Amino acid sequence: MIIFISIAPDIDSNKSEVASSVNSSSNSSSDKKTTTEKKTIETSNDKKDETKQNDDKIETKKSESKNVAVVTTTPKKDQKKKSAKPSNRVPVTLTKTVDGDTIKVMYKGKEESVRYLLIDTPESKKPGSCVQPYAESAYNRNKQLVNSGKLTIEFEKSERDKYDRLLAYVFVDGKSVQETLLKEGYARVAYIYEPPYKYLSRYKKAEDAAKAKHSNIWSKSGLVTDKGFNGCATKATATKKSNTTRKSIGNSSPKTNTTPPPTSSGTEFFANCTELRKKYPHGVPSSHPAYQPKMDRDKDGYACER
Repeated sequence: MIIFISIAPDIDSNKSEVASSVNSSSNSSSDKKTTTEKKTIETSNDKKDETKQNDDKIETKKSESKNVAVVTTTPKKDQKKKSAKPSNRVPVTLTKTVDGDTIKVMYKGKEESVRYLLIDTPESKKPGSCVQPYAESAYNRNKQLVNSGKLTIEFEKSERDKYDRLLAYVFVDGKSVQETLLKEGYARVAYIYEPPYKYLSRYKKAEDAAKAKHSNIWSKSGLVTDKGFNGCATKATATKKSNTTRKSIGNSSPKTNTTPPPTSSGTEFFANCTELRKKYPHGVPSSHPAYQPKMDRDKDGYACER
């Protein structure tokens, strides 16, 4: 009985040790498993974070690429807009300078008179009217301008006036002829029938500049009125300027262009332009005693001009 009593505790002790060992091993295995799972989860999270960072980098690069594209393309669009030429200007060919504010051109295969929009110059060819001060100067300057480069015209609202003339802005190599005549004091702003007009404010500024300098038509008090111009140029001045500007280009005739004074009877008669040109090679204005309306085919106040 003593033996059995003494052995029993050893068996229980061994069992306890075995159980403890098993438990320890189980706990260790469990800890290892837990640690492994944690590492796996952490690795998975790290991979997710890395993937997210890579995606963010890709999105950032795309965004930067878009921004660069916008920066590089915007100036090209602006440059195209700035370099675009006005599409409503029509190229024409000059055939004749009529006076300070009228020319004749070939338009759509037909010769047309073009009356300058918004300006008025002194009269030099108006039937029944004398040659007004600065009329010939305006004519000369206009002729010089329209012969100096590529001619284009631009319409506003009404394409024609009551005389069936084209109403237009006139440009030479892109520069406004009207604005130049106004700025130099050869014209006034006039005939504002259907405002607003595209270039009216610019024209008024040009006119104001000429007024401030007392240039040409603005040098004489009372010459310019709201309805036109007052006074007549002296006969000597008008005749001299008319004869100077009426010389035909390419005419090799050695004859002078001096217009003789009127005869004592006050009139001169010629059967036709051929006869008239024998005495007056370059024609005569409406104020001349030899002028006849039937010889003024284009009704510009100048008969038998070449």
